[in-house]
Amino acid sequence: MFSHIMVGANDVQQAKVFYDAILGTLGHEPAIIDDKGRCFYITKSGVFSITKPINDEPASPANGGTIGFSAESPEAADAWHAAGIANGGTSCEDPPGMRAGNNGDIYLAYLRDPDGNKLCVVHRMG
Repeated sequence: MFSHIMVGANDVQQAKVFYDAILGTLGHEPAIIDDKGRCFYITKSGVFSITKPINDEPASPANGGTIGFSAESPEAADAWHAAGIANGGTSCEDPPGMRAGNNGDIYLAYLRDPDGNKLCVVHRMG
């Protein structure tokens, strides 16, 4: 459904350190930086990217927005969360753990990145 997701950052290099750490725990390679200073994680299923806002205004998170990543296991989700905390992120929502979902149990963890974007990692159980 999606070709890419792009978030704004006030410091793209700081954001790259954060996202390299959390996405590395999910098996993704470090990002590449293009000649315009934008950061890209390119996968078979889509692209996640980071940029300074092109209008030169400060980056800000979407109110009500959440970006979700997939994890292979609850342990991978926990490693993702720990890497985020260790690299400038902050925990939000409930602590990482199992939640009952309408379509089966899921394991979730939530973070805010250094610019305040709300992130989630999910492992669908069973």
